[in-house]
Formats: sequence, C-alpha cells, structure tokens
Amino acid sequence: MRIVTYKRILEFSNKHADSKIPLHYWYHTTSEKKWKDFNDIKKTFSSVDFVGNHRFVFNIKGNNYRLIAIISFNAKKVYTRFIGTHSEYDKIKDIKNI
Repeated sequence: MRIVTYKRILEFSNKHADSKIPLHYWYHTTSEKKWKDFNDIKKTFSSVDFVGNHRFVFNIKGNNYRLIAIISFNAKKVYTRFIGTHSEYDKIKDIKNI
C-alpha cells in the first residue's frame, strides 16, 4: 500500500516521542501490504475498526493513540486523516467525514 501524508506521521511522532516506534511500525508494515479488503487488514492489525465511508481506525501504542485512515483498495493507497490521543479521538463528532 502507498501511504499518503507520511508527513503527518512524522509531525505527530515529533510531538509525542513515545509514538515514534509504534507509528513507524504501522507505516512500514502497512506499506509492505497489498490489502484487498477489510479482512486482509484485520489479519495484519487485529484491533482495526471499520467506521464507514472508507475510514479505518487503528490503535497505536496499546490504544494510547488512534490513527484514522481512508483506504482505497483499488488504488492501493492509504490516506492518513487523523493521528491523536485517545481523548482527542473521542471528541470527533463525525468520524465518517474526517
């Protein structure tokens, strides 16, 4: 998968140093995959959730952080839409449009 907006991962991991290794693990693992559907993602990241409108929520660092991505299986692209703490994630009102 091609990950779009890697800069967002770098910026977040610079602000939250304890997220650097888990986010880079997510990035490198994801970039090596060729997911075809949600079941393929689930095999890689068992805690991932599909929340609708092509959006998937990944738990990062034991659920301390959340990453929301739009995934286009046909284009093999992952668009990072949000990275934040669990409490920041809980404040999102309309996750399907983030």
